[in-house]
Amino acid sequence: MALINTIKGFLIGIALVIPGLSGSIFAVVVGLYEKILDAINNFRQDKKKAIKFLFPIGIGAAIGILASTKIILWVCEAYPIQSYLFFVGLVIGSIPLVLKKMKKIPFKPVYLLVSVAALAGLTLLTKLGEGGSDAYIAIPALDSFDDAFAMLFAGGFSVSLMSIPGVSGSIMLMVINQYGTVYHAVGQSVDMVAYLIKGNWEAANEAFRSTLLIIPFMVGSVVGIILVAKLMGYLLKRYEAQVYYGVAGVVVSAIITLFETGVVKFWPTTGNIGSQLGLIVMAVVCVVVGIVCTIFLDSPEEKETV
Repeated sequence: MALINTIKGFLIGIALVIPGLSGSIFAVVVGLYEKILDAINNFRQDKKKAIKFLFPIGIGAAIGILASTKIILWVCEAYPIQSYLFFVGLVIGSIPLVLKKMKKIPFKPVYLLVSVAALAGLTLLTKLGEGGSDAYIAIPALDSFDDAFAMLFAGGFSVSLMSIPGVSGSIMLMVINQYGTVYHAVGQSVDMVAYLIKGNWEAANEAFRSTLLIIPFMVGSVVGIILVAKLMGYLLKRYEAQVYYGVAGVVVSAIITLFETGVVKFWPTTGNIGSQLGLIVMAVVCVVVGIVCTIFLDSPEEKETV
């Protein structure tokens, strides 16, 4: 089970890095969102159990983030249509889980307003993030207390909002123009290891100064996620169905955003009927593979509790 949770954490880590994807909605997709909240909120009551559950997820997420900064971002740039359609499939695969949660209480038309509000709110946040550049590095290295405070705030701001299902931490970092800074620092941590292996001490030291930015960012992230975990834990206990009506709106918004970001934008408008049919078949295959992956990753934990 730890291996499965590591794989799930890996997917969450990928979603944390790629603009438009949400780590929290992918936690919902793989059936871990509520369990992660419970583990964080009940950490003091049973530290050993919480650590045993969270550790493989954290390892997987860390590997996913490191892989995303180099390999997966390249894959998404080189093969955007295939990549984003796979992500669309992953999100679509979570719809039965969301519907199951929504059916826990009798339907009321007013609940649809929650879905519409969530869809509109997330779409607005995504549009705000479009003004930020993923290549702009506001802080290249940790050189002052101001740099540390900026990263502390960036971690708290992005991760606390990201803990709300559907909100993309990457988009939130773009809103405050720190996306390039954070993922440059993460990328530099990988480069630092490579420089050390090669014996390039000067370059390793320069990379280390950038890598240090991760520390205040992580501190802010931990504070942010603990605070929001308490809030979301309360809401899920008292208003679970309503929360998932909101998640339903978020799922729709996520699918629309993924299509706009990686499919519509890159879909070729020229070509013969044969090539277009080939693309459509490839698109269907990518979506189906994503759906199957969600079903596979969710099924092992159906009866497991944290």
